[in-house]
Amino acid sequence: MAASGSERVAVEKCKGINGLDKVVLREPRGSTAEVYLYGAHVTSWTNDHGEELLFVSSKVHFGSHGSLEQHGFARNRFWSIDTDPPPFPTNSKSFIDLILKPSEEDMQKWPHSYEFRLRVALGTGGDLMLTSRIRNTNADGKPFSFTFAYHTYFSVSDISEVRVEGLETLDYLDNLQNKERSTEQGDALTFESEVDKIYLGTPTKIAILDHEKKRTFVLRKDGLPDAVVWNPWDKKAKTMADFGDDEYKHMLCVEAAVVGKPITLKPGEEWKGRLELSAVPSSYCSGQLDPQKVLQNS
Repeated sequence: MAASGSERVAVEKCKGINGLDKVVLREPRGSTAEVYLYGAHVTSWTNDHGEELLFVSSKVHFGSHGSLEQHGFARNRFWSIDTDPPPFPTNSKSFIDLILKPSEEDMQKWPHSYEFRLRVALGTGGDLMLTSRIRNTNADGKPFSFTFAYHTYFSVSDISEVRVEGLETLDYLDNLQNKERSTEQGDALTFESEVDKIYLGTPTKIAILDHEKKRTFVLRKDGLPDAVVWNPWDKKAKTMADFGDDEYKHMLCVEAAVVGKPITLKPGEEWKGRLELSAVPSSYCSGQLDPQKVLQNS
């Protein structure tokens, strides 16, 4: 299914690491994304210059199961391509619909029936769009509750030159202090040590400014009121088997999430969460993000 130039294939199914099935999305201007059916992991997102925008550790053990599924089990399951997705308006031809249903083994660990649908799409400008739908399909009338997060790891030039705007003055739970609740100060977030915080009641837009690359990642989200910010820093990185000792310098995890108040669905009910990621040129004006490009409704 290889093609070139104007005949580039918008959606290509092929083999990836360890022979695992993956889908490559291509946007006419040159942006790409790669999605593995294992875990529905988006392992690559490039702009029209071929620059990788996501961070993936060089030591990642892709395709292996951990003994503890700390971030839930959806990321450790083989998903299927959804051949009958719900109606979904889109201007993009570069998208894939995936679906996950529980196995018998899953039902023993978590006795609920559900349908988890995920659409991964590339917008016409190269934006990466993720839309999740989770439906309770229990036949026994029982509701279930869950939390949710998109684990988005961004590639940055130097973590000490990065700032995050949109989380100022918000309450957060500090995972390094037994989830102690505190309030963020009025300045943009900067990084000089390990951070692992859950920000509550966040705005629909968050910006990650990479000063050295003069690039800003913009997260636009819906149905995802919280945000997790994580960087392991040097000491924690050295203890992680799937993380390079110095890789913390070149990554930042900012996750759109529902953590503070779990979602509860009755049978037949559906939850929807949406995240749109874009990478735009950034400029500094009195230390602030250019509002014309990001913070205003555009």
